[in-house]
Amino acid sequence: PRLLVLPLGCFALLLPPPGAAEFSPSLDSDFTFTLPAGRKECFYQPMRKEASLELEYQVLDGAGLDVDFHLLSPKGETLVFDERKSDGVHTVETEDGDYMFCFDNTFSTISEKVIFFELILDNMGEDGQDQEDWKKYVTGTDLLDMKLEDILESINSVKARLSKSVQIQTLLRAFEARDRNIQESNFDRVNFWSMVNLGVMVVVSALQVYMLKSLFEDKRKSRT
Repeated sequence: PRLLVLPLGCFALLLPPPGAAEFSPSLDSDFTFTLPAGRKECFYQPMRKEASLELEYQVLDGAGLDVDFHLLSPKGETLVFDERKSDGVHTVETEDGDYMFCFDNTFSTISEKVIFFELILDNMGEDGQDQEDWKKYVTGTDLLDMKLEDILESINSVKARLSKSVQIQTLLRAFEARDRNIQESNFDRVNFWSMVNLGVMVVVSALQVYMLKSLFEDKRKSRT
């Protein structure tokens, strides 16, 4: 399956334009991009009937850590709408066609957003093909203590658990990136206000010294 990236202004199209960027074939894809202020970016994902599309997104950086999210069916129907949220997880059962999802930052006029999202596609047909390939080599299994179907089931179980581990690690990296951005922002804010307080203290100290000094000055004019 391919994930096609479209620029702002292609929101109403149902087919991706030629030359658009795409992911390599994979059932699990993640992407991080910068969404400028006042912009909206849309992506397309071709899906098959009776498959499953799971999408998780997070705002890693930017003022407010929020964004609008839309998910539309191939018929143009709105399946999901999140208004100014920092993260979300959505799973839909799909039909044949291109699903479109958009990240909208038009409500912000100053701050850009760094957004991470991950796509997990299930029942896309590859597993069934793998099982058919295995069946070509199933001959004389009655003589074996463990049938090839049992081996295949064990391998698929290990594969599923490894895939889940990779997904969890990817999400943890996204959480770590967002926390690091927040900490760096707080660090810069603390340094700024510390310098402001230091400057105020220096000015107040100089003013106090001047006022104390003026109290002890002899302002009487000397007589000649």
